[in-house]
Amino acid sequence: MISDGATRRAENLESEDFKLQSVMTAEDAADFWITTDEPASSWRRFLSEAFAGSGPFEWVTYAYLAWVEAIVLLFCRNVVHAPRYVLVHFAIGVGIALLARRAMASRNFAVQFARHWYPLPLYIFFFEELQGLVHAIFPGWFDRWLIQFDFNLAQVHPSVWLTQFASPTLNDAMQFAYLTYFLYLVLLPGILYFEKQFVAFWTVMTATAIAHYSVYVIALLFPIESPYFSLAPLNPAPLVGGPFTATIELVEHFGRVHGAAFPSAHVAGSMVALLAARRYKPWLFWICLPFFAAMCVATVYGRYHYVADVIAGIAMGAIGWTAGQRLMEKREQTED
Repeated sequence: MISDGATRRAENLESEDFKLQSVMTAEDAADFWITTDEPASSWRRFLSEAFAGSGPFEWVTYAYLAWVEAIVLLFCRNVVHAPRYVLVHFAIGVGIALLARRAMASRNFAVQFARHWYPLPLYIFFFEELQGLVHAIFPGWFDRWLIQFDFNLAQVHPSVWLTQFASPTLNDAMQFAYLTYFLYLVLLPGILYFEKQFVAFWTVMTATAIAHYSVYVIALLFPIESPYFSLAPLNPAPLVGGPFTATIELVEHFGRVHGAAFPSAHVAGSMVALLAARRYKPWLFWICLPFFAAMCVATVYGRYHYVADVIAGIAMGAIGWTAGQRLMEKREQTED
């Protein structure tokens, strides 16, 4: 009997030990799957945090990056170093997501400053890269259409006709007016940033992005090289001036893009700044208005653009400003 009882107790102990082993095995298996799935879980968490930290500006930029990536992949035979463009654009998208995620969790001044001001070099980079993308879809130039439009409008070639008024003083004044574009990009956003009016700040940035990206998209769909190239035989004499002319020549030497003239990115971006100033800082609007008008003339006078480019730039700026306001208003309503 003792032997039978001992046997039963031993069997019970073995059974309990088996159950315990089974439970431990199940827990180990769960731990294994959790550990195995951790990279995917971390990636999903990263995307969730990055998306949560992304505002309308980021989503507009992601959309533009996706569009350019699609163009490069579809027309890769027409793009020199196409894989490089794909990798660079992907890296930019990831970098923006990382910065947005980091800025959401950090109050560090440098992080917040970078989060607010990284759009400025982005506009310039995207414009400069059009040099290699402008013929991705169409191999030739469509300038003849705009040359005809300008001639029908004015009965002259405007950039050629304006040459009769050229002088070193006027040349330099016109080049200064052309350079004011860079002030428009930073002046109003800078005021809003330091006043901590961040909703207004991001409204301006988002609208500027929409205007610029719309210009870049059209530049690929309708390649225009500008009067500087297309009407060069009619404009043999260079525009000689002073320090502002020299500055423009330096910028053009290192950053001139052959193409991407229609619509005018200068006019589009400046138009957004002008309309934004009218809403947020009316006193600044009245200061900027004559300089904006002078810049529109300077783009034609300096042979950078056709009159059609200026008109289209004004339209893109107005569209960008309207769309930017609506996106930000929708974002504010969602958060409320």
